[in-house]
Amino acid sequence: MSEEETERPAAYREPRQARSAATLARVLRAAEEIASTSGLEEMTIAGVARRAGVAVGTIYRRFEDKEQLITALSERMLERREEYVAERLRDAEPSLAGVMDAYAHALLQSFADSSGLFPELLRTRGTRSLDRGARTITELHRQLLAAAEPHVREIRRSDPRAALDTAARAVLGACFHNSVRPDAVTGEAARRRYADELADMATAYLLTPDRRRGGGA
Repeated sequence: MSEEETERPAAYREPRQARSAATLARVLRAAEEIASTSGLEEMTIAGVARRAGVAVGTIYRRFEDKEQLITALSERMLERREEYVAERLRDAEPSLAGVMDAYAHALLQSFADSSGLFPELLRTRGTRSLDRGARTITELHRQLLAAAEPHVREIRRSDPRAALDTAARAVLGACFHNSVRPDAVTGEAARRRYADELADMATAYLLTPDRRRGGGA
């Protein structure tokens, strides 16, 4: 067995019935609330059970230990953010500027939600969580490229798709960086202004012809 395989906790048992799924959702919501306010180290199975209003045994029937619970928590948080960004992009104004605006606002809000928990999850859960986090980043990037594809002709760079890729990476990186920096932009109004600025910068770049062509100065 490889070192990576030994690092990965066994998969938790997915519920098959609606009632069990509702209980699992309540448990994961409780776990996220506790971890977001107190940190992963302070989160315990007993504490999650009390917050969720279930017996400790109910959690242990689904998860072998706290590590499995954290793995499930990380998975659900990332899935929820992928779904949120996809929804916002579907509702975007049908233009290049509209797509970039929806993307910046969705990403900033997504990372801001429980932002303090994201770095801790990725930092402490090892290779498996880093891989899952990377897949989410890749998916968010793919979502933007797909949403903007109908508006590629608006882009005035010499290589429109390469420019769109650059803009997507820049906005995604700025939003993630904001979530981990100690002086992050906080508050709904401030985040809205910051997202507006990011979207404006990305759109301005895409609508501006190249200053350098062929790699020359």
